[in-house]
Amino acid sequence: GLCALSINHANSYLAYPGSATSGEIALYDGNTLKTACTIPAHDGPLAALAFNSTGSKLASASEKGTVIRVFSIPGGQKLYEFRRGMKRYVNISSLVFSMDSQFLCASSNTETVHIFKLEHLTDSRPEEPPTWSGYMGKMFQAATNYLPAQVSGMMNQDRAFATVRLNISGQRNICALSTIQKLPRLLVTTSDGHLYIYNLDPQDGGECVLIKKH
Repeated sequence: GLCALSINHANSYLAYPGSATSGEIALYDGNTLKTACTIPAHDGPLAALAFNSTGSKLASASEKGTVIRVFSIPGGQKLYEFRRGMKRYVNISSLVFSMDSQFLCASSNTETVHIFKLEHLTDSRPEEPPTWSGYMGKMFQAATNYLPAQVSGMMNQDRAFATVRLNISGQRNICALSTIQKLPRLLVTTSDGHLYIYNLDPQDGGECVLIKKH
């Protein structure tokens, strides 16, 4: 029963599991009515899929729920890999992009909602890092080129840019990233019938502040 449909007319794609045992994604072109490609996204079965607003990116999570990956569409190249957590397996119930594709939100049956920022940090770093930690970071980044793919892949995974701590756990919830009164907001609705609205700091991230509860 898992699928995702892009809302962009030019990039009209349908994504669905290509296997019941592995995390393969089948990408179907809604305009040509042909399979565009298959993406080997995860080792285990898929749990969540989501397109961005332009249909140029696809996010996915497996039933383990520890790693979230973002792929380019229609090529299927891996663009980002985010680690939601390693301590426990979770059920990702909601995976959604912001309209400008700058943020990706993931929620699960735990009390924490994660927001990841889609940016290439390497592009913004200065050529000569002024601090010792910056120098070590650059050396560490260079070292990943000589390490096995599995190890260097772990190093390249980004942590959450912003988080929300819900006062409930174990309930299914759905999230949305929206702009309300010209400010970025996170909306979380839970299965007990409540809607929570949080402020999202697009510059510094961190813990999101609850503004309203309905």
